[in-house]
Amino acid sequence: MPHKHEPPVDRGQSVLLLLPAVALAAGLAFGAARAGSVVAARAHAHAAADAAALAGVHGGIGAAARVAAANGGALTSFVTAGADVTVSVTVSGVSATARATDGP
Repeated sequence: MPHKHEPPVDRGQSVLLLLPAVALAAGLAFGAARAGSVVAARAHAHAAADAAALAGVHGGIGAAARVAAANGGALTSFVTAGADVTVSVTVSGVSATARATDGP
């Protein structure tokens, strides 16, 4: 008489163990992507502010506003103090401030 092989009783349990691991990995990937986009937005805002400050030193507020706009942002503050220019620029909801000078 041939011996019948009975199916294992614990069949399918690996799915229950694997599901939380997959969910955790997806959550970590989403968090890393979000953090990366925040860092990129800050870097973009700082670059726009730096460029606007440099433009403002030589071209005034109009030049600073044009450069901020060309970088996808808006000039929100422009202050001169002697040879120094300090600007604030907002790009995609992220604000950054930069200072440039025409002096040494």
